[in-house]
Parts: sequence; C-alpha cells; structure tokens
Amino acid sequence: MLSEEEKKELVRLAKSPEFKKDTQALLKARYNPFIVNGEVNIDNLLTFLTEFNYFISHTPKTFRKIIDKDMRL
Repeated sequence: MLSEEEKKELVRLAKSPEFKKDTQALLKARYNPFIVNGEVNIDNLLTFLTEFNYFISHTPKTFRKIIDKDMRL
C-alpha cells in the first residue's frame, strides 16, 4: 500500500505540466503500423487481419499429459 505522502506525490506529478509534456511527446513518437503518411494503409491492415485470422482459426493440438514428477526450472 502507498502511504498518504506517496499518494499526494503521485497526484502532484500527474497534474504537473512536465508530465503532460512528456506524455504528449510519447504519443507523437509511438508507431502505428497501419498508418502511413497520416492515412490508414489498407494493405497493412488486411495482411494483419488475414494472418491473425489464420493464427486464431488454426486447429489446436491435442493435449499431451506431462509424465515427469520432478520438474525444475
């Protein structure tokens, strides 16, 4: 649990202009593979959706029971 002093410090940080400026810089720098030159790239989107559908729709492997009784990592 956080102490009252720690909670107050987090609230103060969240309201600070420096934190908001840093958050906006992170948002500008993040990468979105579907957007190219400010527009949605349909080819990238369709490729992703096709491959994701293939991944989700694959036939699951049958479960094999684990025989070992003493397994250590």
